[in-house]
Amino acid sequence: MTEVLKNYIGGKPIDVEVAEQSEVPDPATGEILGLVPMSGVEDVDRAVKAAHEAFEEWREEPVTRRARRFFKLQVLMEEHLDELAELATRENGKHVEEAAAETRRGIEVIELAASMTSVMKGETLDQVSRGVDVALHREPLGVVTAITPFNFPVMIPLWFAPLAIATGNTFILKPSPRTPLSANRLAELFSEAGFPDGVFNVVHGGRETVEALIDHPLVRAVSSVGNAATAHNIYKRTAERGKRVQALGGAKNHIVVMPDADLDLAANGVFSSAFSNGGQRCLAGSVGVAVGQIGDGLIEKLANIARRSQVGPGLDREMDSDIGLTPVTTAQAKERITGYIARGQEEGARLVVDGRENYEDGEGFFLGPTIFDNVTPEMELAKDEIFGPVLAIERMGDLDDAIRTINESRYGNAAAIFTTDGRAARKFRREVQCGMIGVNISVPAPVAYFPFTGWKDSFFGDLHATGRDGVEFYTERKVVIERWQ
Repeated sequence: MTEVLKNYIGGKPIDVEVAEQSEVPDPATGEILGLVPMSGVEDVDRAVKAAHEAFEEWREEPVTRRARRFFKLQVLMEEHLDELAELATRENGKHVEEAAAETRRGIEVIELAASMTSVMKGETLDQVSRGVDVALHREPLGVVTAITPFNFPVMIPLWFAPLAIATGNTFILKPSPRTPLSANRLAELFSEAGFPDGVFNVVHGGRETVEALIDHPLVRAVSSVGNAATAHNIYKRTAERGKRVQALGGAKNHIVVMPDADLDLAANGVFSSAFSNGGQRCLAGSVGVAVGQIGDGLIEKLANIARRSQVGPGLDREMDSDIGLTPVTTAQAKERITGYIARGQEEGARLVVDGRENYEDGEGFFLGPTIFDNVTPEMELAKDEIFGPVLAIERMGDLDDAIRTINESRYGNAAAIFTTDGRAARKFRREVQCGMIGVNISVPAPVAYFPFTGWKDSFFGDLHATGRDGVEFYTERKVVIERWQ
């Protein structure tokens, strides 16, 4: 009998009495790994009340002791790294080496949380007037929640939970119903590391669950990652209720390849960026921009890599993770992506490599790499976030044209350039309207000590995830003005 997953509330698993459940398939085999309950308002209320009760004690815990608990959590995460990677691969489909890498990126945020005694410090100014001093203190908000996606089931919850908890808040995770197993395991590790019951909670569900969390009067802040429409809806609903919100949205990232670029470096970088994790990354470089005469050479090298790439399950450790393609997460995702490939042909783009070949049927949700040439900026291939293994190549006359087409996009998550010309790189860095820029780096993901800074429809809010922004988001500033006679 297929297991029905439980919420994790107040330090223990809790049954959810609901009729509606969602299947969790293994993307490589189609095997059902479990059933996710769609938690309702009462389930959310139970979790929020448990978190609120825990907050009353947790906020009084000295910041030094809060921070020390993260050293234990870091050790546990490293001890269980292989287990977490395999778990994420089973429910997400990505290569196990990539799953291990995302876990390590999550551990970076745990390390940042362990330094909270430094990064949460306030400010003082002595003698602002005769006998008057001013101090700024940072205090926790209360109960906070994060709504996280399927594509990084370990890393993205750890963008939020460590900083929220280290600053003195209590936390409720609402993971994607596609990847609930990693969320529950994270909750168990937080408990094992010594965090008090109710500090880290997990509530499974769908849209009704999200809305109940946003609407609950005791929830003070909402973090989320999803497509642009979802991010906008979460931002709007949360802001209307007067709460803090950081909603990371969609992306359509461009990688510019200049005529002077190291072509081997650029082609390998573009391919890896576009196709790792089945193209299901918000930093995937899904549009390659060939400037000048380099287009034919770039297409030839990309096609050669595609033809020798492997397609297979993420648990196949023999597969080269740099050029291997793992399945997309669901059958519905595969159908949607193949629909975009068909429309790309209808729009007039040249199909160089067709990822549908040999993967129309069979177990699992596999697609090979798809590469289009002669894509123009007005095509759906160039505008829409496909979120799958499809790469569109545009050809531009010069760097000004490339920058212009990037800036005309509704998204502003990330962009990259491959070049040996420092002047071109500087122009690109200064003029491109994106929050994260790569120079000879195809996936410009910031380390945890810097924020994840999407722009335009790639982010709704003010303070971003991770880095100093994350600490500021999860704390309220209080200014104290004192005079003593």
